[in-house]
Amino acid sequence: ATLSIALRTFASPIVQKIGIFGVLVTSFLIGWKLTGQLWVGILCGGSWLMLPWLEILTRIRRATLPLEKNLRHRSPPNSERFPMLDELTEEVEDEGYEHIEDCGWDWEDHQQFFRLCYKPDERTQAAICFIDQEQVAFYYLSLSSRGHDGRIWTTWNYPFSYSLKLAPEWQVNRLRGDQTFLELLASHRDFLQRRGVTTAGLAELDPATIQAEIQKDLRAQITHNLATGVLKQTSEGEVRYSWRGLLFLWVQFLREFVRLG
Repeated sequence: ATLSIALRTFASPIVQKIGIFGVLVTSFLIGWKLTGQLWVGILCGGSWLMLPWLEILTRIRRATLPLEKNLRHRSPPNSERFPMLDELTEEVEDEGYEHIEDCGWDWEDHQQFFRLCYKPDERTQAAICFIDQEQVAFYYLSLSSRGHDGRIWTTWNYPFSYSLKLAPEWQVNRLRGDQTFLELLASHRDFLQRRGVTTAGLAELDPATIQAEIQKDLRAQITHNLATGVLKQTSEGEVRYSWRGLLFLWVQFLREFVRLG
């Protein structure tokens, strides 16, 4: 147990994964040594993998989402709730991005805030995103470039596995949550280069329409997940996870468990 905790303090993802494997082994040994029963050890070790079902079955299964996520102008969160906003905005603007709009949407106990910025010469939009849900709040940064054919290339440091299936036209380059905006920007440029995307191949955006484009992207995500069976529509016109969607969430947790340790 001590070794596993120590391994989790290393910066290397491989060493961290070994640490998590150690947690599973420790749990197995505790169950086995205390009871003398091998099956109890297996149950204790495997309980870490089944633990998310408590959240999935008690809260997520009943949660609903709006079919249309209507973005509207929003005032920024207060400095106590999101103290990094001004510093992050300065980092983005120092790279030539212009602050376009602050917007977001609310649904029950879920609030999402976007600070949108745009750089015309690279035809790329940047967003500082803040999600506030119940007792959990976090932020992430994203850079998106849109092709003339409707494809979207996004680089972000979203800290968790995405809770919906990505639409086919949306290609994501995901970085660790501790990456700075400069690191995201360098990675995004490399991402576009590796995909053979030139500036001429990107669509020019009218800053006034960026909010509408993001709302259209959110709607496309909901539509795609309804079509794939991850979401289902309720009689009230809202959407919630289907049983297939709940299984998808659990698999996403397992992927995150392996990826992050």
